Amino acid sequence: MELDSATHCGDELRRHDPDRWLTALFAPDVARPALWALYAFNLEIARSAEQVSEAMLGHIRLQWWRETWDGIRAGTPRKHPVAEALFAAGAAAWDADDVAALIDARERDLEPAPPASLAELLDYAKATTAPLLRLACQVLGQTPDGVLRETLDYAGQAYALTGILRAVPFHAAQGRVLLPSQMLGGQGLAWESILRQELDQRAFTVMREIGLEARRLLVMARRRPVPRQVLPALLPLTIAALHLKQMERAGFDPKASADVSQPRKHGALLWAALRRRF
Repeated sequence: MELDSATHCGDELRRHDPDRWLTALFAPDVARPALWALYAFNLEIARSAEQVSEAMLGHIRLQWWRETWDGIRAGTPRKHPVAEALFAAGAAAWDADDVAALIDARERDLEPAPPASLAELLDYAKATTAPLLRLACQVLGQTPDGVLRETLDYAGQAYALTGILRAVPFHAAQGRVLLPSQMLGGQGLAWESILRQELDQRAFTVMREIGLEARRLLVMARRRPVPRQVLPALLPLTIAALHLKQMERAGFDPKASADVSQPRKHGALLWAALRRRF
């Protein structure tokens, strides 16, 4: 892979998605640049909503990436460092359905209204994360099916729910709410109050319920053995578990929940790698 495109992907991840950047360091040297390219692509589409001033521009940005993948598969990548890194990583051979699913899932980010129910939130969590995990496994030499595919679904949902809970104030500042409206209504809250960042014990109760679901999914994912070669793809769950525990201790109050320290992350990842479990 060309040094400039690989360096760009690594630098972008280190600034904007440091947990995935860190876990990719546990992948074999030969696979690491491809993982960084994959994660940098995910970062590009995941930030679509926050980098545009109106929804139509976000849809155009996502369509640009669909066409970019057409070029990668045709052997004519666009002059964009992430596209060039993907092409050099052999991404033309990756599962096209998983790539398309990731892009399509980000259309939901351009809608300001929250999901109606926990079930709808779980669908979103799965759609935005499970295909990424499957693609990461492909990079590491394993095409997921059967039990592994189901494990990745649980893992993806757990990871995404944890990230959503951590990002409640950030999303609100963007004009977005991902806490289900039915759950908020059950606590006597309108979702517009979350937009105004009026977070009180009622909001924390909703977040705790979602956190319990994330914990349940994490336990289900961890009960199943995974091939050793795909462990680096699942190591982000190790860090997510730390974040979830931190939020539980803070009563799911975002203002009281400090970030997990780098030494704790490093120690947890080393221990997970030694045990060969995420």
